[in-house]
Amino acid sequence: MTQLSPRHFRSRAELDQALAARLDRALAAHGPSAIMLSGGSTPMPAYRAAAGRLRGHDDRLHVLFTDDRYVPPDSPESNSFQSRELLDALALPAESLLRIDTGLPLADAAADYQSRLSALLSSGVRIGLGLLGLGADGHTCSLFNSEQLAQARGRYAIAVQRPDGLSAVSVTPELIATVAEPVFVVAGPDKAPALARLQARDETLVAWRAVQGCSNVELWVAP
Repeated sequence: MTQLSPRHFRSRAELDQALAARLDRALAAHGPSAIMLSGGSTPMPAYRAAAGRLRGHDDRLHVLFTDDRYVPPDSPESNSFQSRELLDALALPAESLLRIDTGLPLADAAADYQSRLSALLSSGVRIGLGLLGLGADGHTCSLFNSEQLAQARGRYAIAVQRPDGLSAVSVTPELIATVAEPVFVVAGPDKAPALARLQARDETLVAWRAVQGCSNVELWVAP
């Protein structure tokens, strides 16, 4: 059974500071490793803080994303573009930065990401820290409904249609299950209903179903 381990912060600033410190430790890991970043506004202050104090990293570090909208790579709606300060500071070679290639047709972009994730895991690289967002509607990554969860079975990445009309490529519960340290990072009063459902292990909540393959999931919460 999946264990939820909550950690409550008194303020958003306190959450940002703790998350940046957690990123610092993950980025300083020795040996082959990978970090999974999420998008959205919540983790961005921590990404910027970690970028500003980065003091090098193991050249076997890999970075991947939970999901990204099917938009040009320089779009403000792109998760990788929003994270560019951290990515620029890391200056990873192309083979170590697993981004969704939105220059490909959508189905091909999903297949390419599936192939790269599969190759990463097959090489023995362990995904350590994995950050997850929680939407007010209960989604995580770009997984919004039961149909997408069904589509995701047996895969690490899928193409999806988002409720906002955009397409996206998302990782799946099977990929999340390989993450050693999955952490939901949740902030804001609008997330309170979804957060309560997650803590109640609501079987109708996509975010809860997405992490049921994990033995332990941390839940970091700020007002």
